[in-house]
Amino acid sequence: MSHYPSSILNLIRNLSKLPGIGEKTAERLSMHILRMPIREANELAHSILELRENVRLCSLCFALSDAEICNICGNPERDAALLCVVGQPAEMVAIERSGSFRGLYHILQGVLSPMDGIGPDNIRIRELISRIEEGQVREVVLATSTNVEGEATASYIAECLKDYPVEVTRIASGVPIGGELKYVDQVTLGRAMEDRRTF
Repeated sequence: MSHYPSSILNLIRNLSKLPGIGEKTAERLSMHILRMPIREANELAHSILELRENVRLCSLCFALSDAEICNICGNPERDAALLCVVGQPAEMVAIERSGSFRGLYHILQGVLSPMDGIGPDNIRIRELISRIEEGQVREVVLATSTNVEGEATASYIAECLKDYPVEVTRIASGVPIGGELKYVDQVTLGRAMEDRRTF
């Protein structure tokens, strides 16, 4: 790639540091950016700088926000007695897209993973308990992933909350709608059988 000027090489090098972007994709993106009208290139550069300067964690739920308190926590129409606990902001976004939850969130910013050195003090469990102690929450919905780490985190939180006057629930898991049983893995199918309900 030595045939490119240093400014293009620098952009390719920086773009290829992004997850899922290899050198060839970074090269294509660089060429696309080079052909952009200057106004669009400036908007792209500005949006990256604005992201880095303005985005922070909500002081209540730890979601990504442009302000001290995120739009969800600041919405008086949300049910403050219902608190959904997730591991990462992307999981909160997935639940929001479903349109099925009207409460508030608590984002742990990770899950328990002793193999990776992540224990209870490395995620936002203390802050969760502080929110429960304020007395406004009546139900905590544990919506961590159903992998080993997510299940361990949900179990740990449920144990921490057993002496508080809140109902602790776990999201259902199992066979996806439209899924064929022959393609569902054994763990998911087993969970679906365990969590069966009256029809």
